[in-house]
Amino acid sequence: MNITLEKLAEVLNAPFQGKDSVAISGVAFDSRHVKEGQLFIALVAENDGHDYIENALANGAHAVLVDSQHQLKEDWPAVIVDDTLVAMQKLGQWYRHQVNPKVVAITGSNGKTTTKDMAAEIANQQYRTFKTPENYNNEIGVPMTLLSMPESTEVLIVELGMDRPGQLTVLSHLVEPDIAIITMIGEAHIEFFKTRRNIAKAKLEIINGLKAEGTLIIPNDESLLTQEISHIKQHVKTFGTIDADVNATDISVENNQSQFNINQQKFAIPMLGRYNIMNALAAITAGNLLHIDLKNAQKALLDFDLTKNRTEILHTTHGVTIISDVYNSNPTAVKAVLATLVSREVQGKRYVVLGDMLELGQQAGMMHAGLAESVQESHIDGVYLVGELMRKHLYPILQKHFDQTQLHQYAKDQLDDLVSDLNKLGQQGDVMLLKASHGIHLERVVDELMK
Repeated sequence: MNITLEKLAEVLNAPFQGKDSVAISGVAFDSRHVKEGQLFIALVAENDGHDYIENALANGAHAVLVDSQHQLKEDWPAVIVDDTLVAMQKLGQWYRHQVNPKVVAITGSNGKTTTKDMAAEIANQQYRTFKTPENYNNEIGVPMTLLSMPESTEVLIVELGMDRPGQLTVLSHLVEPDIAIITMIGEAHIEFFKTRRNIAKAKLEIINGLKAEGTLIIPNDESLLTQEISHIKQHVKTFGTIDADVNATDISVENNQSQFNINQQKFAIPMLGRYNIMNALAAITAGNLLHIDLKNAQKALLDFDLTKNRTEILHTTHGVTIISDVYNSNPTAVKAVLATLVSREVQGKRYVVLGDMLELGQQAGMMHAGLAESVQESHIDGVYLVGELMRKHLYPILQKHFDQTQLHQYAKDQLDDLVSDLNKLGQQGDVMLLKASHGIHLERVVDELMK
């Protein structure tokens, strides 16, 4: 981004103070991360960004975006608006039009970050591609993604999160996608939506900003989505294993890879599980719409830059394989990753660490208890449960099927004890699966196991 203070004020239709020729080369909303030449956006959230303006200027900010409710010093170069978040979103949308890339927007209860990483690697085979950094997928993160992309960007892969009705409508209108992907409908945020049908309706808000000539990509085995196809004005493409527009066949798992075919083209991804194959199919379908052939897609997915804590396969110095999937969790996701563990050939023992699944509301008890059958069928040698929900609802059921040497429980603040116990287990050929919502912070356990 390259814009003057005067032009910035014009874009936002707002007054400014300072030299009109002041050059701005980027944006930041955390004063600690400001770089020379950037615009510091003083957001009002848990902390009021206006309290950190002097820090931002000292760190190299050339100007600040502030609201009219706060007092300004006369020597601060600033654009003054009614609401800094709204102004940030407006600026992001303006910049999206200036760069004018093809936009692939991705949402879903699970798999959106992995699909984002896969789609970006595929698009990068032929185009200058930029993707959502980390998990910048909300009202602040999405405009930051837009404002962070290089001016040379040809394809933008952007992740859109959602935890309430109406949110995806706002985000979709911000990015105006050419291609929209819904990875799956699970139980994430069911505390707020009550039913999966309501979650599906909220996910479908992604089409509200989808261009009229754009395409929606959905799994063909999700009836909550496919039954809506007749009401969607844009094009629709499906992915899956049977009767989809893009089909995976001959699925197998070998040497820490998931393998499958599409139209006789062999694919291998460095991840385990059918759900990750579905993520790959969604990304391949988007690549197809961007005119990227299957051979280039196959090359891209052999090895790609995966955002941390999304079904990572790690190996300790003791020869133990760690399957880390600790960023989010819900019943559908847990059952899918347990099925992956069952399908995997293991030379040693199988251990599972399951942390609480959060934001399930009144259904939390039932949904935690509902994991029991999948755990029992997973041929597990040891189960380690973390959190109050696991202790209260799943542990009593599993006590009937595992003895006290196999079944263990920990409070959320007992992660050090968990690490100590897990470190006593690891032998060559063993596999440990860790799965939980991010609020349980099992990533700390993974980090300790890898030391």
